[in-house]
Amino acid sequence: MSVIAALFGVQTEANRQRDFQRHSPLPFIVVGILLIALFVLSLVAIVQWILS
Repeated sequence: MSVIAALFGVQTEANRQRDFQRHSPLPFIVVGILLIALFVLSLVAIVQWILS
């Protein structure tokens, strides 16, 4: 949920501080990459649907 909130720019300071206290940033990086890929693929699908 922290990654989704950060993508929309509504992350609270308390949540941001909590996230940065964790030891590994890897889960945030992986989820961020997956969400961006899903977003791009959905845009491509919408454009293909509109153009067909």
